[in-house]
Amino acid sequence: MSLILALTMGSAGHDANSFLNNVRSADTSNIVSTMIGGTIFNLANLLLVAAIDMAGLAIAFPVAIGIALVVGVISSYALQPKGNAALLAGGVLCALIAVVMDGKAYGSLVIAGRAVSKKSIVVCVVSGVLMGLWAPFVAHAMTTGNTLGPYSIAVFLTLGALLSCLIWNVYFMKHPLVGQPVKFSGFFSAPASAHALGLLGGFIWGTGMVFNLVAASFTGVAISYAIGQSAPMVAALWGVLAWKEFAGAPGKAKLYLVFMFVFYCLGILLVAKANG
Repeated sequence: MSLILALTMGSAGHDANSFLNNVRSADTSNIVSTMIGGTIFNLANLLLVAAIDMAGLAIAFPVAIGIALVVGVISSYALQPKGNAALLAGGVLCALIAVVMDGKAYGSLVIAGRAVSKKSIVVCVVSGVLMGLWAPFVAHAMTTGNTLGPYSIAVFLTLGALLSCLIWNVYFMKHPLVGQPVKFSGFFSAPASAHALGLLGGFIWGTGMVFNLVAASFTGVAISYAIGQSAPMVAALWGVLAWKEFAGAPGKAKLYLVFMFVFYCLGILLVAKANG
């Protein structure tokens, strides 16, 4: 998706900012920086998937991505101070409160006799920190020296993620956080529908990522990154409404979830307002 959009939308102008011309003129250090960002993102994403398997969508996504929002916005703003700092700080604080509320909702499941895994929360936290750390590498590549444009960033970010699969995927196949070690042959035994869903998910994510990076060229990485982290709201709704992850949970857990949604939405609105 990143290549398709880079060679179409990103090459429409045929000028110095078009994809291929931009890559030729950009500093090699910025290309390397972006690929490192992709490597970090891929590890964070693998940990997030493991956390979803352990704790469910409604917990893993808001906790991990909420922490990522806090880390990513602060570190990206330090490199590219665009937007109203006070509103950004307010948005980050609201996101942090949302993470705490989601954690409390998860802890309340004990009352309902449901298993609660401390390991899953640790994995969520580590995933969130790493998920927030790739953004500064992108901010550096978009602001330092001969910079990369958003379409070029998308290509090298996803290339870094792809190449790092040879390290991260192989390691977690042998030392999984959930379940037993697996062999690569298991990939071919999965049904076609499972592969189709994986490709569809990648298609959707790739499109969203490119548009988020294009937005970053106007608003700054900190703001576009934070608004792009609205994803947990969608994921949490899937977890609560579609997968019934909180069915039978006590009223306290559901109240914490409501507060989580409120503070997360407020945080995103404050960050959007920071763009002026």
